Amino acid sequence: MADFEHQPLLDDDAGPLVRPYTVSNGRTAPTKKMDLLSLVRSTGQMRPAQLEAEHAETLLLCREPISVAEVSAHMRLPAMVIKVLLSDLVDCGAIITHAPDPAVDPTDQTVLEALLNGLQRRL
Repeated sequence: MADFEHQPLLDDDAGPLVRPYTVSNGRTAPTKKMDLLSLVRSTGQMRPAQLEAEHAETLLLCREPISVAEVSAHMRLPAMVIKVLLSDLVDCGAIITHAPDPAVDPTDQTVLEALLNGLQRRL
C-alpha cells in the first residue's frame, strides 16, 4: 500500500475528508452487538495490507485490547460508523470482541473518568 493510504483521512482545518456514510458504505447498523465499553482485539489472522484503508487503520488500533469508544475517538468518526467497521472486521476474522465486565457499572463516575482520561492520553 502507498504511504498516503496509511494517513488519516483528516484535514486539520476541515476535519474528516470522507463522510462517515461513505466509510460505512451507507450501512447504519453493525452486524454484531457492541456497546461503547466493549473491547476489541486483533486476532493476528489478517494484515492491514489485506484491507481497505479505513478497515486497515481500525485494525492497527486493535493490536492491543481497546474499547469501541477509544477506536471512535482515535478515528474521529461516530461510534455507529466504528461499530460497522468493527463488525466487518469480526465477520472476516480479523478481530474478536469481548463484552465489558458485567461488574463494571457504565454509569459509575469513576469508570467514566477513567475512560475519559484514557482517551485524552491517547489523543
